[in-house]
Amino acid sequence: GLGCCVLVLLLLLGGSGSPGTAPQPRGPWPQEQGHEPEGGPWGRGRYEAVRKQLGAVGALSKQYWRYLACRVWQEGCEEEEEKRQEEREAGPIPSWSFPLVGQDYLEILSAWYCSFGRCCETGDCRIINNITGLEADLNGQLHGQHLAKEVVVRAVQGFLQSPGPQKALVLSFHGWSGTGKNFVARMVASHLYRDGLKSDCVRVFVSLLHFPHHNYVDSYKAQLQRQISESLQRCRQALLIFDEAEKLHSSLLDAIRPFMAQHHSEGQEHQHRPIFLFLSNLGGNTINEVALDFWRAGRAREEISLELLEQRLRLELQEAAENSYAHSHLLRENLIDFVVPFLPLEYQHVKLCARDAFLARGLPYTEAMLDQVAQMMVFVPKEEKLFSAQGCKSVPQRINYFLP
Repeated sequence: GLGCCVLVLLLLLGGSGSPGTAPQPRGPWPQEQGHEPEGGPWGRGRYEAVRKQLGAVGALSKQYWRYLACRVWQEGCEEEEEKRQEEREAGPIPSWSFPLVGQDYLEILSAWYCSFGRCCETGDCRIINNITGLEADLNGQLHGQHLAKEVVVRAVQGFLQSPGPQKALVLSFHGWSGTGKNFVARMVASHLYRDGLKSDCVRVFVSLLHFPHHNYVDSYKAQLQRQISESLQRCRQALLIFDEAEKLHSSLLDAIRPFMAQHHSEGQEHQHRPIFLFLSNLGGNTINEVALDFWRAGRAREEISLELLEQRLRLELQEAAENSYAHSHLLRENLIDFVVPFLPLEYQHVKLCARDAFLARGLPYTEAMLDQVAQMMVFVPKEEKLFSAQGCKSVPQRINYFLP
């Protein structure tokens, strides 16, 4: 496949001469001046000319292939250099010259290959940090979460642009299930790394899945520290996501703490920039109470400020029961940079989620169908029926009712 691409590049960029040379007129083939009858056999001269041209293309393709293999896999570089030296001493390839494509085009070709495969020992070559795309997708696909949109984009962008961060970036997402915490975490991964959650620089830990038994907490602690250390060694910018963080044993969170509090000396060449995301259902009731109070007062939910919710959330988390999320001392030691509240979703937000689900599956929909999906959900409190109890979590399954 790569050989074919090289041939196409050669033909498109150079024709039959070197860059910078004037195109040659398309005349008769060498040694073929006479007229041949239509449909007749090729003359000997034309055959020899075609054979020489194909031989030149093949030789040059092998030459560039060896160079590309040396650049990508770091193998055979000495052999490649020896062969290039021999070819230079033997003279140029007939009708083609080595600078036809040139160093710049080989760099482009190498970068093209790296966009599909792994071309370096670390995961850093797969980092893209597309903050513009992250902001656009959050604005278009995350519904009813004005605070989360603003905090996540500003926090991540400021951290990545900082010339020398003194600690890791730590964000703690809080809110009811289905309000978008996991959705935002996936979106952050997909816009910071080319491979998203599959990137070697991304680790996802789910409390009940990876650390189910408290009797083995010491073993989990050593395992967790080793995995985080490996991620930081592999990538200068690692993303570590902890789902169901409220169920993590306090010893495990204490094991994570040194990685969040590490300091870097100024002028360090390869500075690590780890990002920690904690996803928790704790604080959901407090967030919902504030949103309900604003609705009863006739105020828009967009008027809810981060300062108001963050202050109340921190107080609730610090007063939580022993061995819970708060007693890891992360909050007390100010290791969590932002407590990000996810507001409960209302009827119109569920309709937008249903629309997105139809579009994602390429299915047609009507406004009536979106209303039907939203009406299938359970809304609370019992009197107002204002907030979706499940958020948008089961919306993709609900549209199965409308399949033909």
